[in-house]
Amino acid sequence: MPASSLDQIVSLCKRRGFIFPGSEIYGGLANSWDYGPLGVELKNAIQQWWWERFVTKRQDMVGVDAAIFMNPKVWEASGHVANFNDALVDCKECKARHRADHLIEDADPDMKADGKSPQELTKIIQNMNLGCPTCGNKGTFTNARTFNLLFQTQLGALEEGDHRSIYLRGEIAQAMFVNFKNVLNTMRKRLPFGVASVGKAFRNEITPGNFTFRTLEFDLMEFEYFIEKNNWEEMFTYWQNEQQAWLKEMGFANERLRIREHTQDELSHYSKKTVDVEYQTPFGWKELFGLAYRTDFDLKNHMEQSGEDLQYTNPDTGEKFIPHVIEPTFGLSRLTLMTLLEAYNEETLEGEDTRTVMKFNSRIAPVQAAILPLSKKEPLIAKAQEIYNLLNDQTNLRLDFDMTGSIGKRYRRQDEIGTPKCITIDFGTIGEDSEQGEKNTVTVRDRDTLQQERLPIEKLRDISLA
Repeated sequence: MPASSLDQIVSLCKRRGFIFPGSEIYGGLANSWDYGPLGVELKNAIQQWWWERFVTKRQDMVGVDAAIFMNPKVWEASGHVANFNDALVDCKECKARHRADHLIEDADPDMKADGKSPQELTKIIQNMNLGCPTCGNKGTFTNARTFNLLFQTQLGALEEGDHRSIYLRGEIAQAMFVNFKNVLNTMRKRLPFGVASVGKAFRNEITPGNFTFRTLEFDLMEFEYFIEKNNWEEMFTYWQNEQQAWLKEMGFANERLRIREHTQDELSHYSKKTVDVEYQTPFGWKELFGLAYRTDFDLKNHMEQSGEDLQYTNPDTGEKFIPHVIEPTFGLSRLTLMTLLEAYNEETLEGEDTRTVMKFNSRIAPVQAAILPLSKKEPLIAKAQEIYNLLNDQTNLRLDFDMTGSIGKRYRRQDEIGTPKCITIDFGTIGEDSEQGEKNTVTVRDRDTLQQERLPIEKLRDISLA
């Protein structure tokens, strides 16, 4: 079974080097996290798989890597300055600040409070007589009020000099819209086609904790798929199926996934239809992926505000029109967390021995093969290093060289970080003990089955991670 408690994952991540608290030696910073040596490998592997599957291997997709800072007029035209808001309340007793919709949904997970007005949220909180999660007092909240989620900063070298307000991007989509004409002119794509991007986004929101689920800065992977208006329902269904297909390939269990469509009052200002792919976490059903039909809202507004012609010209008929857009969104930070949750397993072995094992898909395992000399004697270390160098030069495997502790402890350590294969170099490998195996052979241990197989060294380059 996957993790039943978020604490299991938080502990493992700190202990094994997946994710560390941000600025920890200075007491940390709320809801900021640093990806450690294994975490960055896991996150990068997920991103690379996504890019290959949805961009590189498709004829109808191209990519961009855009600047985080954009002209502030972009955010005015997109509606984010006026509409990108959340509602907050303060506890009158302890002064803690909370998002109003999160308070309601934490108390009643079936009640979706997103999109409701501050007045409606205030009334719901009062009627439910909710208590403050920080101090426990009930009926002590202020009325709900809105605040904008865009981080604002100043462009200019000196505070007293010439500067103006700009924003950190609250989403990565807008760069794909403002570059629509550039992409169209340089890549000669016909509808339908997509423009993809990966990068950081920033939202100045009240975060409820839950580890890395909701943070002030996070990584997104998404694309804007440009279509003709009359094809939107067909393409919406297609991309919804593609999102689910990738989750299945990654190893997510169907029973922990569901589709939830947004109600009309939940919809973002740009969306005509939105669905979430939700995952059953230890803290409830939470959004993993999003899928939105943005109509022609963004291109039309940017065309009006900038004066640039952002229409598409049908090369066969000469007809000009503004394309509509389907937007599949894949939160990379959130997907990394939920991959950790899904992969986590505790197993009872023979003799009541228990092991913790991360059953990552081998494609995204931070370490794919570990080289383990049976002891620290020089001939074994030298042979193990030779095998490490061989695999490092002739394969693309992510490798680890581990010589600390007993072989049993090293197996458990590799299980905990999700390594699919452990390669043990023993005295048979170097020809000193024929009972352990023939010379120039090694033992390959499988993470999931625990089966061990003796293989010639020359066959290691063809090792299967399936």
